[in-house]
Amino acid sequence: LDYFRMGFVKVIKNKAYFKRYQVKFRRRRQGKTDYHARRYLVVQDKNKYNTPKYRLIVRITNKDIVAQIAYAKIGGDVVVTAAYSHELPRYGIKLGLTNYAAAYCTGLLLARRHLKKLKLDGIYSGVNDVTGEDYNVESEEGKPGAFRCFLDVGLARTTTGARIFGIMKGALDGGLDIPHSDRRFPGYDASEKKYDPEVHKERIYGQHVANYMKELKEENEEAYERQFSAYIKEGITPEQIPEMYKNAHAAIRANPQHVPKAKEPSAKIKKRRWNKRKLTAKQRKAKIKQRKIAFQQQAKAAKQSMEE
Repeated sequence: LDYFRMGFVKVIKNKAYFKRYQVKFRRRRQGKTDYHARRYLVVQDKNKYNTPKYRLIVRITNKDIVAQIAYAKIGGDVVVTAAYSHELPRYGIKLGLTNYAAAYCTGLLLARRHLKKLKLDGIYSGVNDVTGEDYNVESEEGKPGAFRCFLDVGLARTTTGARIFGIMKGALDGGLDIPHSDRRFPGYDASEKKYDPEVHKERIYGQHVANYMKELKEENEEAYERQFSAYIKEGITPEQIPEMYKNAHAAIRANPQHVPKAKEPSAKIKKRRWNKRKLTAKQRKAKIKQRKIAFQQQAKAAKQSMEE
């Protein structure tokens, strides 16, 4: 009876649908590339000829933050400079490598590293004292212009206060020229259309993490010890977090260069080869001599047997 009471449901994914279905590009199916956005980020003005159009690529994974400066070629993207949040332990940030404060540090590291590579770090120092205020670098007269690149967020959601904008803010304060607006920074109120830089400053220094640590410790000591066990093990208290990030900013500016990981050959692996060893000239001659003697003895034995 329920079958007869059911309403009519139109079959949309019918035979015609599947016959006409066009498969999306592989990287779109994998959720890696937004081709609609990429088209505009890659296409360069024709009056600029072969000048590359640089992109600030930001990607956030479960355990890492990736920031790259790249440009497109026919064969694929060419990465000029890259920075990762797993490099931050070198600068004193051992934990929380994917939070907003770490995102800012990764962006700052990328900017300072790239400008040092181009020998522009002395001309464009960016913002040394972080205030959270919006900052736009201006080209110095009579000197090379500020390095311009465009934010590439991929398929990430561009919500207000997202970590991808933390990376961009770090790159801006590091001295890169990125077209942007302050409407997506933490502290922007859409209803009042007003930006509060103090809220953003607290995020950059990890104050939101410190506040949550204090609240959780007061409410539930057991949950605090379980959730922040790594912080407790390292001896990091809520009061030390802002200072930790401040010191990291100074350390990044002092030495932003990439340190390649030293690869030590493992002592456990013993190389073995099964190639047949080649004989020396002396060994080959001795082998021929033995064959001759053996052949002569065999012929002599055959002759004797025939005579008998």
